[in-house]
Amino acid sequence: MTLLIAICVALLLYLAQMKWLSFSAQTPQDYSGTAPGFDIRTHLAGPLKSEGVIFGPTGRVAGRFIADMNGDWNGDTGTLSENFRYATGGQQNRQWRITMGEAGAFTATADDVIGIAHGQHAGATVRMTYRLKLDQDAGGHVLNVVDWLYLMEDGSIMNKSEMRKFGIKVAELIATMRPAHA
Repeated sequence: MTLLIAICVALLLYLAQMKWLSFSAQTPQDYSGTAPGFDIRTHLAGPLKSEGVIFGPTGRVAGRFIADMNGDWNGDTGTLSENFRYATGGQQNRQWRITMGEAGAFTATADDVIGIAHGQHAGATVRMTYRLKLDQDAGGHVLNVVDWLYLMEDGSIMNKSEMRKFGIKVAELIATMRPAHA
């Protein structure tokens, strides 16, 4: 009986931590007053460079990449093309198709995203959530992703993402993005 109570308490503490004290607990409203203002139509437009690191479930580096990106906008619709080159020699391409909504909300689709990604920009941040299907050579798993982009004063962007399966963090990404000419 004592073991069951201890397990229940541990589970409740874990759930409370996930809801109120973790990376996942952030909301766009937490950043609504921060500057500079992040508008993806401006800050994800034209050629961009990105460098990043992917951490696996043990917290160790599982991959490194460099990416060339290009954002192209026509009013409230746009595409963000991403061409990744991994340190292992592998390559990956993704094209986000983005539609702006009201009050900073947007939706996006990509070929390896299941359904629709939902995003919100507020203040100096953007948050996007989606379900990502990995390539078969990466296991073919479907992961729940939370992407946060933080706009810096010099126009560069810091990206942190968490990927979860069955609620357990299995990967984390940290990357920078900046205009290619910078």
